[in-house]
Amino acid sequence: MITGTGNFVAFSLDALRGLPRRPFQVREFVRQAWFISSVSILPAALVAIPFGAVIALQLGSLVRQLGAQSFTGAASVLAVVREAGPIVTALIIAGAGGSAICADLGARKIREELDAMRVLGIDPVHRLVVPRVLASMLVAVLLNGLVNVVGVGGGYFFNVVLQGGTPGAYLASFQALGQLPDLVVGEIKALVFGAVAALVASYKGMTARGGPKGVGDAVNQSVVITFMLLFALNFVITAIYFQVVPQKGT
Repeated sequence: MITGTGNFVAFSLDALRGLPRRPFQVREFVRQAWFISSVSILPAALVAIPFGAVIALQLGSLVRQLGAQSFTGAASVLAVVREAGPIVTALIIAGAGGSAICADLGARKIREELDAMRVLGIDPVHRLVVPRVLASMLVAVLLNGLVNVVGVGGGYFFNVVLQGGTPGAYLASFQALGQLPDLVVGEIKALVFGAVAALVASYKGMTARGGPKGVGDAVNQSVVITFMLLFALNFVITAIYFQVVPQKGT
């Protein structure tokens, strides 16, 4: 396990060092960005609706018991923007895009295409991994905005329409407690999560062995490892955010 962790860290450093290297693989980057977005947009939008609805329903019921209905909007929107949006984005990117990246690179590995590239003097990390990491980061940031919009819209509908909340109070409470760094930290989380998902998927794909069964095992392992890393990184980033950025009303 320690050896695998060290190899992954070294692989990630090689990929990050390759980001500014020329020539930049523009065609591969565009193709991967389009592919990841095409398989992620619809699932992310569909998952964001129940996420926003559940958050709005649970918080609406809780704040009504506490007699703080005027803060329902702030609690619901901040929960979606800070936590639910980046998490949903990361899960979709890792589950849909990351698994496809791992399967593609794993198939290239067992067909010995990666070894052939090295023989020709082509760095597979720079040629294949870097465009996928950048594409995943870009799509994650853009997808996080979509998830936020859909999640906030779903929360607004369920709170105002189904629970009888006041539209003006819902919006006013968010304006009173919400601030720009809340959106910024959500986008930073999405950026980091997208990079991690692509790096883990690329590493597991490029180290797959054992034929088609090994590729399938690598895909499963990449998704599980990515989920574990995402939740750990989410906790760390959130803890740092609350220590660095002063919150309104405190």
